[in-house]
Amino acid sequence: MKERTEAHFSAFFEQYPQLRGLESALRGGAKLLTDAFCGGGKVLVCGNGGSAADAEHAAGELLKSFVLRRPVEGARRGKLIELYGGEEGNRLADGMQQGLACIPLTSFCAYNTAFLNDCNDEMLFAQLVNALGKEGDVLWAFSTSGNSANVLAAAKVARALGMRVLAMTGSSGGKLRAWADVLLNVPSDVVYRIQELHLPVYHILCLAAESECFAL
Repeated sequence: MKERTEAHFSAFFEQYPQLRGLESALRGGAKLLTDAFCGGGKVLVCGNGGSAADAEHAAGELLKSFVLRRPVEGARRGKLIELYGGEEGNRLADGMQQGLACIPLTSFCAYNTAFLNDCNDEMLFAQLVNALGKEGDVLWAFSTSGNSANVLAAAKVARALGMRVLAMTGSSGGKLRAWADVLLNVPSDVVYRIQELHLPVYHILCLAAESECFAL
C-alpha cells in the first residue's frame, strides 16, 4: 500500500485501538475494494435500517471526492472538450470529480417498493445483485446481526456470480460469516454500538480505496 494509505491506517488505530484486532481484515477489505475499482469492477452495497443508512453513507464517500481532490482529467476531459469546445468542455469537467463505481442497493425506491409488494422480500437485494453484479465486482454487505435474510441471499447470489463479499457485522459474524471473503466483525453485540463502530470502519476503507486509486 502507498505511504499515504499506511498513514491513514496508523491514524485509525491510534484513534480506535479497540479495533486493532481487525487490522488484517481491514487491509483485506481495502484490497477487495481497490482491486474491484482498479480492475474496472464496481461495488454493490446493501443493509437494512441503520445499516441501509451506512450503505448510503459509504457509497457517498466513494462516488465523489472524500479527502483527496479528484479532478476530471485526461481522456475524459479531452472527450468533453472535443464534443463541446474548450470553454464548455472545461466547465463540465471542472464541475465534476472522478468517482469510484459504487451502487447502494437501498436507493432503488420504485424497484424496492414494487418488489416488496409483488415478490419475495427475502430476495430484494439478491435480485439487484443478479441484475447488476458480475465477476470481479464486490458486494459490501452490512448486517449488525449477520443474520439478515435479504443480505444473506444477496451474498449467496454474489458468490454464485463470481463476486467477492465484504461483510460488516457484530462480533459473532452470524450466518453471513460463512459467505464472506472478508469479515469485519466489530467487537460488540449491541446493535447501536455495532453501528457506531461500523462508521469509522467504512471510513477507513473508503480512505484506503481513494488513496490507492488516485495518484495524488
